[in-house]
Amino acid sequence: MDQQSTGPAQDDAAQDDESARPRAVDALLARSHALGSDPRVTNYGGGNTSCKVVETDPVTREPAEVLYVKGSGGDLGTLRADGLATLRLDRVRALRGVYRGVAHEDEMVAAFDHCRWGTGGAAPSIDTAMHALVDAPHVDHLHPDAVIALAAAADGEALTKECYGRDLAWVPWRRPGFELGLQIAGLAADNPGLRGVVLGGHGLTTWGSSSEECRDRSLDAIRRAERFIGERGRPDPFGPVRQGYEPLAAAERRRLAAELAPHIRGLCSTDRRVVGRLTDSDLVLDFLARAAVTHLAPMGTSCPDHFIRTKVRPLRLDLPPTAPVPELVARLRELHAAYRDDYAAYYRRHADAGSPPMRGADPVIVLVPGVGMLSFGADARAARIAGEFYVNAINVMRGAEAVSTYAPIPEAEKFRIEYWALEEAKLRRQPPPKPLAGRVAMVTGGASGIGRAIAVRLAAEGAVVAVADRDMGGAERLAADLGGDDVALPVAVDVADEAAVREAVTAVCATYGGVDLVVNNAGLSISKPLAETTVDDWDRQHQVMARGSFLVSREAARVAATQGMGGDIVYIVSKNAVVAGPDNLAYGAAKADQAHQVRLLATELGPLGVRVNGVNPDGVVRGSGIFAGGWGDQRAKVYGVAPEDLGKFYAGRTLLGQEVLPEHVADAVFVLCGDELSLTTGTILPVDGGVPMAFHR
Repeated sequence: MDQQSTGPAQDDAAQDDESARPRAVDALLARSHALGSDPRVTNYGGGNTSCKVVETDPVTREPAEVLYVKGSGGDLGTLRADGLATLRLDRVRALRGVYRGVAHEDEMVAAFDHCRWGTGGAAPSIDTAMHALVDAPHVDHLHPDAVIALAAAADGEALTKECYGRDLAWVPWRRPGFELGLQIAGLAADNPGLRGVVLGGHGLTTWGSSSEECRDRSLDAIRRAERFIGERGRPDPFGPVRQGYEPLAAAERRRLAAELAPHIRGLCSTDRRVVGRLTDSDLVLDFLARAAVTHLAPMGTSCPDHFIRTKVRPLRLDLPPTAPVPELVARLRELHAAYRDDYAAYYRRHADAGSPPMRGADPVIVLVPGVGMLSFGADARAARIAGEFYVNAINVMRGAEAVSTYAPIPEAEKFRIEYWALEEAKLRRQPPPKPLAGRVAMVTGGASGIGRAIAVRLAAEGAVVAVADRDMGGAERLAADLGGDDVALPVAVDVADEAAVREAVTAVCATYGGVDLVVNNAGLSISKPLAETTVDDWDRQHQVMARGSFLVSREAARVAATQGMGGDIVYIVSKNAVVAGPDNLAYGAAKADQAHQVRLLATELGPLGVRVNGVNPDGVVRGSGIFAGGWGDQRAKVYGVAPEDLGKFYAGRTLLGQEVLPEHVADAVFVLCGDELSLTTGTILPVDGGVPMAFHR
């Protein structure tokens, strides 16, 4: 026990004040970050760490033992002090006296609320008892691939003894909770030299007298398991490569992934719209090519953290990647229908009157031999994390098959975890989804000006956004600012180039599984009187705005037809589409072309559930790429005002007297793509401050 006293328990503000924290908590956070940074040690959001500290009770001024433990739903790699639950150790241990047995175990998590120290910090997890009941001051609970490989092996107990001797004990599978904590604490008390336990079908728990010793024991246990499997295991645990199922070459793999992904995303969005991520690492491709995948994949994952994220088993395409695409798609549809039936049957087999409702029957993981693994989630981050969990599961299966036979926990136990009331409570604590969650957007001309504002707004509302622009550097900077590829993808494209547009949409589909929200924003403008307008001036503007919008919309419509989940196409048009301004023939004509594309495509794409609408901005000077590119000076000259006063001039001629900013246009795009106008298509929304000449008649 760390003998430290820093005064009373801190409130949330003080929890982030490093000077007010016990030193042992700083050591706990450092240990958590070190362990959580390696996915082979523990998966995202999985595992927990703790320390026990003596502090001063602010009421009695007497010493009190306090448990600091990672709270429910947190992640070790990014853990902060406010993600720790803080509990009085004497009160947690006193719960032994009110514990009514395994049948009433779920009561104990609610009982932890009566054990809080101060404000209590984060919500305690189901693993809290494991940390509190073991006497050691520092405890780690992790999900390392190599250790779970032993834990999920048919003869895991014998392998654990062979690998660790008396350093670690074996605990047969038991659902996490108070009973498991009592069992581990009993083993620790009865075996003074014990360093930890291997939890059957689950993971690793270790302890130590200091934070450093606990960390070192955890890492030593993982390295010993890795060495044991490496030295004792078979070299090809997944068996021979199946002829015809070998990985495709990288370019062909990407092409086929982009072609199949929208079909698969549409199928996996039957219950709710999802975003996809592709993993085509050597490890995944090798697993899909081997003979053992045919019997291992249906067995599903073992570690509770794995199958909570990935569902109990994946959907596996059972045709070679060289089969004709129509055959692959037809088979995927058959397998998806069967998967949904099987999952519903799984729910019926194990659900009782107290079970939460079925959360959806679509697969989270789809395995495509020769191509890779598609994982799905409410957003790109959730999809990526689900894929990472299945990579962990592949490592576990490989290790178990190398030294024994993979034997995951029984299906009934998986159901008890997946539909556990405590897991349901954890889901209810999550914030509600954002309005555009599950949407994949592509914004052309997205690196600057109006396009940038639109990309920022759509990302803020929950969409993942492909920032498509000729300025790849600008697109990369914006994508990084938005949060990297969990939020945004930079895509180089010249919208006037048919092949480049097709390649850009291919990149989005291969990355996120499809696209269902397209904003045709790319544009340029040249202000000249008719006599000075060249053919090149005319062609350049029509190629980018009229031709470019057509090409992008055509590719988006093809994807929409494949996905079968509707979508939105929004044109950023202009007041000039309806108002005859001076020295503006080429630009105004190109914008009028775009405006009529809105009406034509709304008519044609309505049966696909695709809404097509437009926005008519006017006078967007500040932050505008077009105005900064010379158009502003040209228009200022036409109207006889100084360039720096052009925004005020435009605002002064509007009914509302307000200057229009890029963010105002982004607001309109969001409204058109949201649920509030779900039955609106073929309309063009003016965002111009009120220009009577631009009123639609």
